[in-house]
Amino acid sequence: MTTTDVHGRELRYFVTVAEELHFTRAAERLYVSQPALSKQIRALERQLGGPLFVRDRHGVTLTPTGTALLPHARRMLAVWDEGRSAVERSLADQRTTLTIGMSTSPGRGGLLPAIRSRFTAAHPNANIRLRQISWEDPTAGLADASTDVAFVWLPLPDEHRYTCTVLAEEPRLLALPETHPLASRPEIDFARDLLDEPFLALPDSAGPLHDYWLATDSRGGVPPRIGAEVASTEETYEALVAGLGVVLVATGNAPLITLGGVVTRPVLGIEPSRYVLAHRTDDHRPLPHAYARACRQVAGSNSVTGGGKTA
Repeated sequence: MTTTDVHGRELRYFVTVAEELHFTRAAERLYVSQPALSKQIRALERQLGGPLFVRDRHGVTLTPTGTALLPHARRMLAVWDEGRSAVERSLADQRTTLTIGMSTSPGRGGLLPAIRSRFTAAHPNANIRLRQISWEDPTAGLADASTDVAFVWLPLPDEHRYTCTVLAEEPRLLALPETHPLASRPEIDFARDLLDEPFLALPDSAGPLHDYWLATDSRGGVPPRIGAEVASTEETYEALVAGLGVVLVATGNAPLITLGGVVTRPVLGIEPSRYVLAHRTDDHRPLPHAYARACRQVAGSNSVTGGGKTA
């Protein structure tokens, strides 16, 4: 006797007949014809080597063999149903759209295409949607959950809420009009040369980034002079060309604003910037974690959860 060819369908037919003890009602439940159901049950009985039901003018009853099989058949069907549900959830997760927020283009030598290539190789059914977010939201949509992951700059407000993967650590340069007196210098000392200069500032809603890009921790208590408020790369460039102030930028972002009439110079006395991929620490869905994993693979770093920590 061999049972290697027993299929889940045959077990499901058997369990339904065992529950109904009536072939016609069982066939109605299964949406099959009564002859087709009887044929499947007879095939199962042949495979198992004995009858499962007694059929007579009084009705249908289980044989001892059928009674012995019933709990095991139910258990096997339950396990299969759980497995099928797990597969359906997995496929649904892979088809889910991943919304990626950014305030500044990742750029940086093809970083975004490299991450996307690794991510889509592992999740070919996932849809990616990119959202450009104003600098007024330093979390690029993570705080209000309008994005799932985001390319952002540190420091973040409420950093304990996020897990970050460092993608780039870059010196902060000074961007200024090419006609500015400091533009002729090969490098600029922040404390000596810039404390009295008007700066372009992010909106107050940018939280800790507002102070960070003004380098307030390097000013020795001297408050910054604000020449204008800017909330995008385009606004920054226009304000620079108009001579409204100077601004600190990450090295990787310098090409975005040195489009004509604007130059950048190295700055001494300030710490480098850190550009990261962040996602909410309490978000346990597979796709954000898969995207972060792709980022770690590309950047060659590891993420650390909570407390504003990063790899």
